[in-house]
Amino acid sequence: MSLTKRSTRRRPGRTAVLLLAVCGVTAALTAGPAAAAGQETLHDLASAQGRYFGSATDNPELSDSAYTATLGSEFGQITPGNSMKWDTTEPQQGRFDFAKGDAITGFAQAHGQTVRGHTLVWHSQLPGWVSALPSAQVEAAMVNHITEVAGHYRGSVAAWDVVNEPFNDDGTFRTSPFYDAMGSDYIATALRAAHAADPDARLYINDYNTEGLGAKSDAMYDLVSGLVAEGVPIDGVGFQGHLAVQYGFPGGMRQNLQRFADLGLDVAVTELDVRMQLPAGAAGLATQATYYRDVVEACLGVERCVGITVWDYTDKYSWVPGAFPGQGAANLYDDNLRTKPAYAAVRAALGDDGGGGPADPGALRARYRSNDSSVSDNQIKPGLQLVNTGGAAVDLSGVTVRYWFTGDNGASAYGTWCDWSPLGCSTLTHRVAAMSSPHTGADHYLEVGLGSGSLAPGTSTGEMQLRLSRTDWSNFDETDDYSHGAGDSYADAPKVTVYVDGELVWGLEP
Repeated sequence: MSLTKRSTRRRPGRTAVLLLAVCGVTAALTAGPAAAAGQETLHDLASAQGRYFGSATDNPELSDSAYTATLGSEFGQITPGNSMKWDTTEPQQGRFDFAKGDAITGFAQAHGQTVRGHTLVWHSQLPGWVSALPSAQVEAAMVNHITEVAGHYRGSVAAWDVVNEPFNDDGTFRTSPFYDAMGSDYIATALRAAHAADPDARLYINDYNTEGLGAKSDAMYDLVSGLVAEGVPIDGVGFQGHLAVQYGFPGGMRQNLQRFADLGLDVAVTELDVRMQLPAGAAGLATQATYYRDVVEACLGVERCVGITVWDYTDKYSWVPGAFPGQGAANLYDDNLRTKPAYAAVRAALGDDGGGGPADPGALRARYRSNDSSVSDNQIKPGLQLVNTGGAAVDLSGVTVRYWFTGDNGASAYGTWCDWSPLGCSTLTHRVAAMSSPHTGADHYLEVGLGSGSLAPGTSTGEMQLRLSRTDWSNFDETDDYSHGAGDSYADAPKVTVYVDGELVWGLEP
């Protein structure tokens, strides 16, 4: 999916052997650098949950001492972004170069880290000679490449992305020299060759846009189900996790990971980042934090999710701006190697007791449903609730919520009401305010203040039934309102914003 990117387990089979393999690999993947003084690392926190937490890296970064200090201490696993791909390891047929990959594995060994090999077979970053081969010669060239590369790194690489990105987004197989020559059988052939070259490495298929339920993840599920049934040596599926705040969080991620785990396979988040439109603002960073948290929680909710790798840990070396012009700020650390709100959200999700305070970014989230089936009557009736997903109680006295809408035509003065709330309507404040700079879909907002009290971890305020109207009771047109939705059951609402002491902690302002 990118110019600088892409993770990995072993064949389900004899029960005793599999149990020994799982125990051995779990121990290897959760081993890592010692905890930094005064604070457990991300990998420490993940290891306590039976997972690893890793980062991608690349050779040019290894000369940056400030960068490598964090890479070598915070993360227990690393994935080379480019140095094990085909154009680097076999630029000319039969002539192999492992110098760059060896530098990555050497760094990992020096810092007590494991390595996920990336990647043996991919349609991209191929040297020209591969595409020029006659179809009858492609299989032999592929098997030889896998044999040489996986064989060279035998004992140094814990897991391999054997096949990377085999599908188009609609679930059809992606064309490549390998698919064109062998059809989908190239995948089983590649896995068998990798297993022969390194029987102890965990073998994965890896792809993007498969994190949630949908056509592409269904195609992946059908593929790996068939491979397992045929006894092909596959140990896991990698879900890359290249997300974007403007596209919404993948639906059903935990359930999707679980169905693959139910096949007897490991699953891993292999290339996590969450990009946004630049410049990055408080709203985007707050939503980014919730996405990172949600990914971690999805992995922790599936026993066979073995770990998470971010693609790279810092915006300084992110692939995103080069691939998506105008977008970036996708990682846990900024360009200056300072942690961002997403870092605190990940720590909190991994169980860090110090990560969930009253204003912990991403701890509060808004949920919404429409309490009025008509979009053209004289009242707007949002149902709102807040949920505390953090690890500490939230003081509600500084919390406000905004529902954004267009005033349309009619009176410029508004009335607002609370019809019911388990908090007590008398404790809530509510008003309509006009925006100083109107945007598409919003020129006013309903602001609700929570008043007093606190919200315990893992609990909800319950429904707040609210209404607003113009003083002349003229009709609204809610169809283009920024925060409006047609759903009649509660769901996370990133277009309803939440603030703690005036600071945005959830949602995207219009």
